[in-house]
Amino acid sequence: MELGLISFADRYPDPHTGKQITVADQLANALERIRLAEEAGFSFYGLGEHHLDIYAISSPGTVLAAAASVTSTITLGSAVTILSTDDPVRVYQQFTTLDQLSRGRAELLVGRGSFTESFPLFGARLEDYDELFEEKLGLLLELDDHNPITWSGRFRAPLSDAEVFPRPYRDHLRISIGTGGNPQSSVRAGTLGLPVVYAVVGGRPERFAPLADLYRRAGAAADRTQDLHVTMAGPAFVAPTSQQAKDLYFPYWHQMMSYGAQARGWPLPTRADYDQYTDGAGSLLVGSPSEVADRLIQIAAVVQPDRYALQLDWAGVPHRDVMNAIELLGTEVLPQIRREIPASPVLDQPHGAADVSA
Repeated sequence: MELGLISFADRYPDPHTGKQITVADQLANALERIRLAEEAGFSFYGLGEHHLDIYAISSPGTVLAAAASVTSTITLGSAVTILSTDDPVRVYQQFTTLDQLSRGRAELLVGRGSFTESFPLFGARLEDYDELFEEKLGLLLELDDHNPITWSGRFRAPLSDAEVFPRPYRDHLRISIGTGGNPQSSVRAGTLGLPVVYAVVGGRPERFAPLADLYRRAGAAADRTQDLHVTMAGPAFVAPTSQQAKDLYFPYWHQMMSYGAQARGWPLPTRADYDQYTDGAGSLLVGSPSEVADRLIQIAAVVQPDRYALQLDWAGVPHRDVMNAIELLGTEVLPQIRREIPASPVLDQPHGAADVSA
């Protein structure tokens, strides 16, 4: 199993001081973290797309291009690119450019997104939520398979014998589908032979085992088993001791939950709820390095993911604490994972998953 990291470059007001980090400083922090993640031995770093003031990144490909210039081995991907409200041709060009710049290290993770602010911003209708993604994913895959391309659809102008450049560094761009747990998304990804990424934002990660099984069965039915790759991604944090990790992470986690409660009508969780979620790093992978490593091994035994991507900076955990967590993960968690969980086979298939193993 590979280990990777993801980030949305959160810039929530600090719960202790009320100050908000600048976009420029948080982007600089992102590049430092990616560089350290490569040095620490991680295989993947993903950056998410958002269009709100509390996040620093609206264009992951731009920041990833900067990261490509200061790294040499780590796979660089989106987490996610909101394909429903973008143009697949332009998205494809952005990530094939990144793929060329990084000499084959780009990964494009597409999804519909868990936020909706991009729909009115780019003139898309929420009523077309499913249809937009279906059509644009189909075009994206056609672009990867054919050049020139002739295509027509409902939501953009047709293409007639159009050539799209640049092409990927290798034969195909690595394209994955992100989902929060929709069974239809698992079936779609498996049937198409695309890697799938499950966003673990609540509950015990083992609850994704039935979805991963559904994905693999759909892939087998479509005779695409050689192309399948499962990533799980969710919040996590480590510090030298379990209590240090839990105490440090709580104010930031609680701020994120408060925002969600206000925006989506969730009940606001308490510290007692948080202590239950983090007990033994059960639902939230927060604890000491050994505690988090043990939980990852337990999850791997049940879900059998090919990669787990950890999100350390929810709601703007300070940069120094994120950097310390990356170092601890690299020196204490990664070695244990490597000893106890075999690395997944390298995939080099059309639209395949990461080919750099942790």
